[in-house]
Amino acid sequence: MQPLSRIMAVTLAAWLAFGQAAAAFCGFYVATTDTPLINKASRVVLAHDGDTTLVTMASDVLGDPKEFGLVVPVPTVIKREQVKVLNPRTVQHLADYTKPRLVQYYDDDPCAPPRPMPSMMPVPMTVTRGNAAPGSTVRIEAQYSVEEYDIIVLTATKAADLVAYLNTHGYRIPPGAETVVGSYLRQGMHFFLAKVNLTKMKDNTTGFLRPIQVTYQSAKFMLPIRLGTVNANGPQDMIVLALTRRGRLETTNYPTVRVPTGEPIPLFVEARFGEFYDAMFARQVTGNPGATFLEYAWDLGACDPCSAPPLETAELEALGATWVAGPRGQPATFVTRLHVRYDRDRFPEDLTLHETGDNQSFQARYVMRHPFTGMASCPAGIEYKASLPIRYAKEAAALQALTGWEADMIRAQMRETGQTVR
Repeated sequence: MQPLSRIMAVTLAAWLAFGQAAAAFCGFYVATTDTPLINKASRVVLAHDGDTTLVTMASDVLGDPKEFGLVVPVPTVIKREQVKVLNPRTVQHLADYTKPRLVQYYDDDPCAPPRPMPSMMPVPMTVTRGNAAPGSTVRIEAQYSVEEYDIIVLTATKAADLVAYLNTHGYRIPPGAETVVGSYLRQGMHFFLAKVNLTKMKDNTTGFLRPIQVTYQSAKFMLPIRLGTVNANGPQDMIVLALTRRGRLETTNYPTVRVPTGEPIPLFVEARFGEFYDAMFARQVTGNPGATFLEYAWDLGACDPCSAPPLETAELEALGATWVAGPRGQPATFVTRLHVRYDRDRFPEDLTLHETGDNQSFQARYVMRHPFTGMASCPAGIEYKASLPIRYAKEAAALQALTGWEADMIRAQMRETGQTVR
């Protein structure tokens, strides 16, 4: 069994999407010692069909307690048969498939005869198919183990009783949690406590703390995020990956904004794409406070282009898209990727979600055009060479508008890759 610090380090490296981007979890972590636990990264996969929702939670924490747990508000009592543990590579595959990407094109020789235009039709993808103290209002509604997770489902009528129960059983609840806990209890929600028992990790050969999946049936389609701010040291990022039948997912109580896409950017950004995307996203958050951001929306029946190999049917079914094994000719599933950067001030409510009928394709993609570097001595070639500095100036202006980077720095970096701006 690997030490927890090693498991968390490997998991953090594997699951972070870009540069220094950090993500939060939709519950909060509680530790059995006073060791601080900081929520650092998470991805949540939602498979939604009618009143049935499957939530797969893949999260990272920093800290080294011998045991730790996570607490998540849920709308119903979760039974053992409603909980599974998944291979983390499945969640990573979906994250890779939907992530913002850089596309590169190479200019043709302007003096060569024109070539026939390729077909722009998308290529179809074949889918291979213990107990509370006396007088406490806390009630244990279910208790069981699933792989390395020991699970208890609790309810209470008083938030103070629930917090006292957890503290009595050796957990240190973050300051400020009681108020948020009370608001969930007033909504009639239950609390799902998944306590990771490291002695059982010896049977986990993945080298990762595996994602845990919960299935429930409820007309309420929401994602609790407020507890994620309790043990957060600043604004938190969360990637929501949704699998639905008909169309993209959006939040109904916060605006959903599409990130800029299709913008031309200079060649030097290739080596700094993570830094570029972080700066661009931060600028979008500043300009759209309290918004969730759409990074990907596409029918899995085709992609143009794909950022990673398509998911196999077995992977989609494991994530909860059980309808993909249906009759051929039907769309396998629609995928939405939402990026949320939130804190308790700008996001005072949990995310209320809605499956729309919009199946328009969207992808956060940024375009890099490599110039032709040959002689090009014909009249068309001379005109092409003369036009390049103007094109480069437009790329520099687009990059500055997206990121807020200094114009002089951008132009200096462009010169190092042979792009001289007029």
